[in-house]
Amino acid sequence: MRPDGNGDGNGNGDGDGVRLSGIEGFLFDMDGTILTSIPPVVRAWTAWAERIGADADAVMGFMHGRRAVDTIERFSPAGTDIAAEVRWLDAREHADLDGVAEIAGAGDFLRALPPDRWGIVTSANRALALARIGAAGLPLPRLLVSSDDVTAGKPDPQGYRMAAARLGVDPAACVVFEDVTAGIIAGAAAGARVIRIAGEHGEDSALAVAAIDGYGQATLLAEGGAWALHLSGAGRG
Repeated sequence: MRPDGNGDGNGNGDGDGVRLSGIEGFLFDMDGTILTSIPPVVRAWTAWAERIGADADAVMGFMHGRRAVDTIERFSPAGTDIAAEVRWLDAREHADLDGVAEIAGAGDFLRALPPDRWGIVTSANRALALARIGAAGLPLPRLLVSSDDVTAGKPDPQGYRMAAARLGVDPAACVVFEDVTAGIIAGAAAGARVIRIAGEHGEDSALAVAAIDGYGQATLLAEGGAWALHLSGAGRG
């Protein structure tokens, strides 16, 4: 599909790509979507699994896209001081930013967006999110919804609904960029159109309207008072 070509604006194209129209807000997950933090994440969670006596592979298979407290509650033995374990993990993650890096093209894409039209919705706490964003050299968002702001984490849609409300935009007029199933479910349940960033985890989802390998495939287009995205070579979610 040509950037000015056919498509219904909801993720349907004609073979040359996908066009999404009527976009008023852009919401991004953080880890795995605009930056990679796999090396320190693996180190921290493997150390925690060993500390608590949990299976590290099972922990790593569950935790992506979720709040730390949700993973810790799931894998901790009965009687564990959950708050203490969250503090232990938080200190470990804050102390280790080695390997945090921008996902190629993410910074340029974010800088091309109007600052009041985009935000980040992350399962990390605010302090850790800001530390990782800084370590990756990405622009700081005006809008950041973190695990500190919600009572239910992804896959619950609370965070994305909150972010859309703070932008003053209907969730249906937002696009959400996500990489893992928990986040894709959250974005879709909020009513947004979800673009899956393939790469680190490679989790397919029929709930995503399109999947791209990187931001080089995304072209931002002015569309009256809103925006459109042309996603070249995009596949289905």
